[in-house]
Amino acid sequence: MIRTIVKDPMFLSIKAQKAVKEDLPAVQDLVDTLRAHHDGCVGMAMNMIGIAKAAIAVDTGKMILVMINPVITKKTGAYQTSEGCLSLTGVRQTTRHQKITVTYEDLSFRKRTGEFEGFTAEIIEHECDHLAGILI
Repeated sequence: MIRTIVKDPMFLSIKAQKAVKEDLPAVQDLVDTLRAHHDGCVGMAMNMIGIAKAAIAVDTGKMILVMINPVITKKTGAYQTSEGCLSLTGVRQTTRHQKITVTYEDLSFRKRTGEFEGFTAEIIEHECDHLAGILI
């Protein structure tokens, strides 16, 4: 189901709670909503669709990668960039990293670790900020 994008900064500032198997229907809604906004969006966090649970969806260009309960464990190659967001108006300056390591659970709740770089790393960092209640 495609959900409405939340634009309320108070709600977006709430730190996400751990996602559990019962949240999988909402995770599917997250993927559906990201696909519906494909023209102007490459990543989405659950709070952007009104659910304060820790899951993100990232369009890698080849597939939509879902990360449940993601944690960035390593960052290297800091750089400054400007980012926009469907939930917030305007563009903001922020620091991102060329390469990151993330631990997360997949859709079967199996533990995974992945290394990401470039634009995909930037998207994941942005969405993990959303989960932490950080408005970029």
